[in-house]
Order: sequence, then C-alpha cells, then structure tokens
Amino acid sequence: MNTAAPKTVPPPSMIVFTDLDGTLLDHDSYSHAAALPALNKLRALQVPVVLASSKTAAEIAVLRHELDFDHVPAIVENGAGVLPAGTEAPQQSTDYTKLRTALARLPIDLRSGYQGFGDWGDEGVAHHTGLPMEQAKLATQRQFSEPGLWTGPEHLKQEFLDALAQSGIAAREGGRFLTLSFGGTKAAQMGAILAQYETPFSVALGDAPNDVEMLETADLGVVIANPHRAPLPQLAQETQGKILRTELAGPSGWNQAMLEIIAQRHLEERIPTNG
Repeated sequence: MNTAAPKTVPPPSMIVFTDLDGTLLDHDSYSHAAALPALNKLRALQVPVVLASSKTAAEIAVLRHELDFDHVPAIVENGAGVLPAGTEAPQQSTDYTKLRTALARLPIDLRSGYQGFGDWGDEGVAHHTGLPMEQAKLATQRQFSEPGLWTGPEHLKQEFLDALAQSGIAAREGGRFLTLSFGGTKAAQMGAILAQYETPFSVALGDAPNDVEMLETADLGVVIANPHRAPLPQLAQETQGKILRTELAGPSGWNQAMLEIIAQRHLEERIPTNG
C-alpha cells in the first residue's frame, strides 16, 4: 500500500500585479511587445502575472490568453470584479444594469454632464479609446462599472459625484476616464489573490491614481512613467524604497523594471535549463 503524501505545488517565488493601459500596454498602440523579454522570463520562472485593469473580462480574457497566463486570475473593471483562472467567458452580473439605471435617474443637468461607454456605443468607444472596432466591442461588454468622461461644468462635477454616492456608486479617476462602480478596488482583489498563492513576494506596477492602493499594498510597487498624463505625486513609501519609479514609459519601463527586480532577487538561477 502506497502511503506517500500527495505532491503539492510549491508557492511561486514571486507574484506580479500589473495595470495595462500606459503600463504593460503602450498608451498609443496598446502593444506589449517592449515587455516581452521580462514576460518570457516570468513565464519561465512560473511567476503568476495578474492583469489588473479597467478593462472588461471579455477584453482581458483575450489578452490573458495571448500572454499565456490563462491559469492566473485577473482583476477586471478597476477591481469591481475578477475573471477567475481558466475562465474564458465573463461571469454574469447585474451591477452594470443597476449602475446605468442610477445614472438615468439623475437630474438632467447632472446626467448630461457625463458620457460613458454605454452612451457612446461601439463606434464611440473606438473613437474615445483609439481601440480597433473589434476590441471596442469587447470593451462595451461591461459587467461591473462604467468608464466615461465628465464634460459638464466643473462646478457641477462634485454634485454629480455626491448624487451617485447616495446610490452607493463610487467614482475613481484613471489614466483616461472617470469610472463609476459599486465599489471594489484593485487592492482589495489583490489581497484575495495573494492568499490563493500563499502570499509570496508581490510586485505591483501602475501609472494612474487608481493604481496607488495596489502599489502601496504590494511588497514592492513600481510607478511606470506616462508622459501622457501628470505624474503621480510622491507616495509615502517611496522614501522607504518600497515604491520605485521608471524613467522609461509604458512597456519599456515595465520591462526594464521587471528585469532589474528578477536580477536583484536572483530569480534567474531558478529558470530550468534543458539537457
């Protein structure tokens, strides 16, 4: 009789949480090509890369498959939801319908000042984001949140936000859009995913205000330079060396930062060799 204990998979040596637009993906082209050297090493090291973005589950499922991280959960719609590992189709949710209903009930002077993805449709989303039409259609398949732009008078913006707050809707400024949701953050989802992997050393990378909590939650945060927006103000943990900044922008900065972290932690020694 074989009484040997079943084999268990050891926790990874590191886990990476990354924003997409302006961070892993180029702000203009949405390409991750410049980050391929670091991504290839992370795959070889079996380091989970958790995509964490304002993008929908439908969008992230495609990118996650392209990056070969289908086996890793992803944080979608700015932390309002999660795309489980191994899942291709988005999960069902009624949050988006409730959110759009709350918007429709606002006084006309407040409602008219905000235009979201649900107002623009596929063509409008393609125009405002620069996405190809096929990707824009995935971006409109929302489940938990509504990105958009406040185009109304500035003095009414806070009144708009306060009115939504009465319906339990929070607003967060991202790299491009003002995103509305019923709560949930990248940092909160990050904690649950870390626990799944037995809390290894964590790295988070991002470029926008909605990434700050994620950067501060990780063992090491990396602010990726983005010349298309005002830089994030200095964060408290920067003086302690727990948050770094890149000089290179987008995926080039992402690649440089991750290669340096891999080298500093001597992880390359763990890459299996053939033969």
